[in-house]
Amino acid sequence: MARKGPKKGKNFRRFGAVRQYRSGRWTASYLDPSGERRRAPDTFDTKTDAEVWLSQVEADLTRGDWRDPEAGAVNFKEYAVKWVSERGVGPTTDELYRRLLRLHILPTFGTSDLDQITPPRVREWRAERIAATGAATTVAKAYRLLKAILETAADDELIRRNPCRIRGAGKEAAAEREIATVEQVDALANAVGPRWRLVVFLGAYGPLRPEEQAELRCRDVDLDTMTIRVRKAAPELNTGKRAEGPTKSEAGKRYVVLPAFLHTDLRRHLDWYAEKGRDGLLFVGEKGAPFRRTSFGRKWRKARAHVGMPDGFRFYDLRHTGHTLATRSGATLKDTMVRAGQSSEKAALIYQHSDHERQKEVASGLDAMVRAARQKGSDQPGEGSSGAEVVRGA
Repeated sequence: MARKGPKKGKNFRRFGAVRQYRSGRWTASYLDPSGERRRAPDTFDTKTDAEVWLSQVEADLTRGDWRDPEAGAVNFKEYAVKWVSERGVGPTTDELYRRLLRLHILPTFGTSDLDQITPPRVREWRAERIAATGAATTVAKAYRLLKAILETAADDELIRRNPCRIRGAGKEAAAEREIATVEQVDALANAVGPRWRLVVFLGAYGPLRPEEQAELRCRDVDLDTMTIRVRKAAPELNTGKRAEGPTKSEAGKRYVVLPAFLHTDLRRHLDWYAEKGRDGLLFVGEKGAPFRRTSFGRKWRKARAHVGMPDGFRFYDLRHTGHTLATRSGATLKDTMVRAGQSSEKAALIYQHSDHERQKEVASGLDAMVRAARQKGSDQPGEGSSGAEVVRGA
């Protein structure tokens, strides 16, 4: 039997051409901006349907919305992995992106082309992830990553529009963080032991991130001015490797003025526990190993249980405590941001300023508040200065 091919001749129009096959169905084609002939991906029931399709293509070309129909035929996994590699983010963020891809995104979209990821598929994926994991915060992170990758694909004109259009899907509804009292901070510092008590105090009254403390050197500490200079950070990856490098942001590079009540703890730590030499690490273990999140984490959990703090109270919550106490001592929002090494794009913050002298005032106010709280605790009959008994009895 002879194959039924298209009939001879085309019906040429002002834009493009239509042709009828022997089967009775119609096809359409046109010349793209480069002069290459493009054919409709499907056939049409009628000539009118073929002409309508051509009219839509012509309108896209006129508006500048035309996109190469083959542009989206790019594998999502290949594009996403390359996207992460080109971000130039820090090691912990890079590790987070790759983990979110591996566990939550690629199992669904890894074999798809970019233009095959549609809004309905994204909605189905998000609903499945929430149902399967029950971890709304993690799914929000994964959604933000997927949206960012596909937004770049849209900028690259590989897809016409980002299919991630779920309002509020990238927002995290984190639970309210715990705030410790001065007595509880003292109790935690005592419970972790003399070698690590300064880590707790700097976490609360710095407030320094653990990865910033891990890379502090003796030369960064000035006892005369009670300042610590944060230059770098050394976060610990899930592989256990220390990733020495820059701070979380440019705002993380800063001088932190410490409250005066920490002078004795700071001097003793330098004399007794810090690595020798100006370039020596401020925090090292009993055998001289650098500070590690995992090993300190075990001490932290034991200390937290010892003083009766809830399991949900994390070391990072000490920073929240420091923010709150600094604000109570008179610090402005900008003061606390500078102190904690945080950055923000909010326009209102441009008109606020917090210089070194202001940071000294904040530290002084914090010093007075903590001293007053400690004095009040010591005046109570039957209570130690650490406040540990108060916590256990609460």
